[in-house]
Amino acid sequence: MTTNTAHAVHQIARPTGFPTTTDFTYAASPVPRPGPGTALVENLLLSVDPYHRGMMDGGEGGFELNTPLEGRSVGRVLASRDPGLREGDLVFHRAGWRTHALVTLGVDGTRKLRGHDGVPLEAYLSILGGTGLTAYAALTRTAALRSGEDLFVSAAAGGVGTATGHIARLLGARRIIGSAGSAAKVRHLTGTLGFDAAFDYHDGPVGEQLAQAAPDGIDVYVDNVGGDHLEGAIEALREYGRVAWVGAISMYNGDRSPAAPRNLLEVVHKSLRLEGVLVRNHTNLQEELEDFLVPHLRSGRVGTDTTVVQGFDRTVEAFLGMLRGDNLGKMLVRIGA
Repeated sequence: MTTNTAHAVHQIARPTGFPTTTDFTYAASPVPRPGPGTALVENLLLSVDPYHRGMMDGGEGGFELNTPLEGRSVGRVLASRDPGLREGDLVFHRAGWRTHALVTLGVDGTRKLRGHDGVPLEAYLSILGGTGLTAYAALTRTAALRSGEDLFVSAAAGGVGTATGHIARLLGARRIIGSAGSAAKVRHLTGTLGFDAAFDYHDGPVGEQLAQAAPDGIDVYVDNVGGDHLEGAIEALREYGRVAWVGAISMYNGDRSPAAPRNLLEVVHKSLRLEGVLVRNHTNLQEELEDFLVPHLRSGRVGTDTTVVQGFDRTVEAFLGMLRGDNLGKMLVRIGA
């Protein structure tokens, strides 16, 4: 890749089930020039996220074919005609999945990074980025987790799951239980991240394993999976329990099994509350999130929890690996050295 050439990932076909490399292509074009009110950014880190899979099906708000895909990214300003951005500034923006982008401060989430000393760049796309903000909003706003309560989080070894575990501990959760997709991930949750209990959802019915891990029940469930995980959590929730529903990985690749669990009436019987979480509705919490977490990142009590793939030409590979669950924590792509 040359400095005069920009590269981008294009989606060229709608996936049928699990995406394949043939659904994408890498396209080259001249590096764009900033016009009035815009800045040219060279991307340094890209985020690949589960929500991208749903947008690849098209429809309202979905990705268009044969155009650069979009996603969260951190980059450095190379040239600017935006009065709010200067050459050398680090920015967060949503024009990822490409090496260069034109951005405008305050448009589509573009913001200048506060640049906390002692905080690695990866943090701004993981625990200080969309995944961390999702977890923080789910716990502090949607579920209103209180000190001394018990929490269950599904897909706990992923980006949102690991952030949820860290933040819940800092908020004073009593017991934190997680589900994951392999024995190695279960060991990572309990041995490295400090979860009180964890289980591999392949080892048996989720409801039964959750009942063994939390025999006295749970107060809050952060749901990244849906399906049998949500059903099991409803069974385990105590009266007045809360569900913060972040996503439904179980349905992302064409599996249209019923999202509604068979025990949904228990929401009424137990006076449960189930509410969805969209991170775009909580961007006002960004500074609050950083003020809350930065001291713990500096002290080492909280980590960035990332799996970083090196090289822009491996972006699609990283995305497919994330969908397969190859990552621990947030999956990122680093461009350049």
